[in-house]
Amino acid sequence: MTLSVLMPVFALMTSLLASVVLFALPEKGHRLRTIINLAAAILKIALVGVMIWGVAQGREYEAAFTMVPGVEFVLRADALSMLFAGLSALLWLLTTIYAVGYLEDSPNRSRFFGFFSLCVASTMGIALAGNLFTFFLFYEMLTLSTYPLVVHRGTTKALRAGRNYIIYTLTGGAVLLFAIAWLHGLVGDLRFQEGGYFSEIDPSMQGPLTIIFVLMIVGLGVKAALVPFHGWLPQAMVAPAPVSALLHAVAVVKAGAFGIIRVVFEIYGLEAAKDIGLLAGLSVVAAFTIIYGSTRALYQVDLKRRLAFSTVSQVSYIVLGLCLFGPVGVAGGLVHLVHQGIMKITLFFCAGNYAETLGVHRIDELDGAGKRMPGTSVAFTLGAFGMIGAPPLAGFITKWTMGSGALAVGMDWVVAVLVISSLLNAAYFLPILHRLWFAEQCEPWPHERRWGRLETSAWLLWPPLITAALMLVAGLIANLPFSPLSWAELIVAREVAL
Repeated sequence: MTLSVLMPVFALMTSLLASVVLFALPEKGHRLRTIINLAAAILKIALVGVMIWGVAQGREYEAAFTMVPGVEFVLRADALSMLFAGLSALLWLLTTIYAVGYLEDSPNRSRFFGFFSLCVASTMGIALAGNLFTFFLFYEMLTLSTYPLVVHRGTTKALRAGRNYIIYTLTGGAVLLFAIAWLHGLVGDLRFQEGGYFSEIDPSMQGPLTIIFVLMIVGLGVKAALVPFHGWLPQAMVAPAPVSALLHAVAVVKAGAFGIIRVVFEIYGLEAAKDIGLLAGLSVVAAFTIIYGSTRALYQVDLKRRLAFSTVSQVSYIVLGLCLFGPVGVAGGLVHLVHQGIMKITLFFCAGNYAETLGVHRIDELDGAGKRMPGTSVAFTLGAFGMIGAPPLAGFITKWTMGSGALAVGMDWVVAVLVISSLLNAAYFLPILHRLWFAEQCEPWPHERRWGRLETSAWLLWPPLITAALMLVAGLIANLPFSPLSWAELIVAREVAL
């Protein structure tokens, strides 16, 4: 086998093999478990980095074999897959570091990290999937591997949230499977390809293709938390903070959004989706979800639930960007896959720090926390301003690019959606920042822990500081080669027929 065949396999197997070993480790093997977690994460970054460099140079990486006649298992690295795989690999390392510190004294750590690695393997498989069949295998594997993480604490509340999560996601998966099987019956096994398969649509096929598209969006929209399929996400916030970070920034919601990208770009094709009116309906759903999620966030008093509804809103920026039908707007939607991941994981790391160090879960308990935990609070502040869209942070690049793209194609109403969303973002983030930095502490913290000279454990402090710095760097270098925005523009130039 050549290196071009082995590279995507190796990138997948790093976390898959790590999960097998981690499941077998005894609970007392803390040091060995940490070494395996970090070694696998660093190796994955190295492998994905090599493929990113190769794809930029025009090289191809693909492994494929026939499972049954007419159905292939395909792993392939292209520019689009590397956008998601690169995000997943980088944030997995930081989330692993964070999880090691967060779960230091917790029971069932081998089980947790085993499913944690299996979840990342599933996410990498989704990123590298070369056709719908392979994508669906890993999409369902992701559901099954994240469920034990959601219910990890085993409380009544956690089990209820897990039951709700599994009902939503398995139902969505069943709808997606039905749509894939129907499409396979019409046109056979479909690899993801530039421009899609339907540049010329037989009028007799338009009806079935429209229904199949709607079914696919429903199936993928459950994980992407599109309204009205978002109900599982806020409830899943009972999970430990590393799991919340994983759900929102790296794995589940991003898997749904990434699947929608693949279907629109590389199964139907942007031109065909627009011609038969599919993008218009999708843009309305995305715009409504953006406003609805931000509005619901305003009324949440629990910090993680407010962040969860913020995710409902923010992930739909990606979907809305696909519907702008112009290179600038589409690039803005694609780059938000990365930008939102970095910003949101920062916010969830910080929320976990407040909970683990001070015992704080409610927003009204954060008064004065900025003085007690300045590093965490600076990171949270940058994440909040990034979500609002303040320059020069990553969120500003997303909103500016999408707004410019919308004006270029005459979709002025999208700018209004972006402005309203930014105002709502400010309305639910600025009161938190006021409590952190300007309010005086009146009540003792619910459960304060001391960590020596640092405000919290170094394992918990460094990840949000690094992701906050990445958020700033992504904004400052947006016009330079190999920035997330330049890579999104490369995807549009190579793989999106516009």
